[in-house]
Amino acid sequence: MSEATHRAAVTERAARAGGIVAKKQFRTALTVDTKSSATDVVTNADREAQEQVLATIAGEFPGARVVCEEEQAAVAGVDIEILDSVPESGTAWVVDPIDGTANYANEIRFWATSVAAVSGGEPVAGATYLPSIGDIYTAGPESVSRNDEPMRVSDETDPDAFTVGLLGRWSPEESDRHGAFIRETTERFGDGRRFGSMQGVLGFVAAGSLDAAIMPDPPEPWDSITGVHLLRRAGGTATTADGDRWTHGVGPLVVSNGECHARVCEAARACLDAVES
Repeated sequence: MSEATHRAAVTERAARAGGIVAKKQFRTALTVDTKSSATDVVTNADREAQEQVLATIAGEFPGARVVCEEEQAAVAGVDIEILDSVPESGTAWVVDPIDGTANYANEIRFWATSVAAVSGGEPVAGATYLPSIGDIYTAGPESVSRNDEPMRVSDETDPDAFTVGLLGRWSPEESDRHGAFIRETTERFGDGRRFGSMQGVLGFVAAGSLDAAIMPDPPEPWDSITGVHLLRRAGGTATTADGDRWTHGVGPLVVSNGECHARVCEAARACLDAVES
């Protein structure tokens, strides 16, 4: 097995392992804490799922460097180096144990465990597992698939038929942004929807279930790197609102099937301009 194939296999194995831990506690009594706001939550299941992901990675790659969403102390018997950011050189892993924790804590099935392998700051493999739904999206050196079936972005070319996902956490203080995004997407496209799990939505675009998605703020790496890799491998386009190639940390994220992408970027810029004005 090549190194690239090995890393891809471990991303899937780790995502599944963490997802299984989280699924066992789904719709049970949870310990729920808040982070930046009342709707930015973390549960005991997030932490326990993350520990399982780290243990799985360390089992195959001792000493691996990992960027995690949740704060992580040393785990007994697990040889892992925790990083604050994605390194621009060498290899590392990016982990989100439960993407969509608010959904999870409110017993909504749409949440995911996501793991990416990166090299030189760029993803080389990724897996997004939705345990409560039963879907897994994976990308390795030779394939990109949903549930082991090849997947590709949609071939829709008519913006009036586009369904656009709206990404990110929207606080009450940003009500103007909510209105601008809803207005711009519904005026320019057929439909706009918000699901509550960024990695899940990026998987939807990669598989052709959605035609595009817009994230107005620079997303965190654990919320985006896996999904962008899946999307690009499936034939999609990921840029900033200005149309430049997106990489983690550079700005708002705009993704699409590649058809009418300039129009999606226009919608993103209009939304941002409406809020800033």
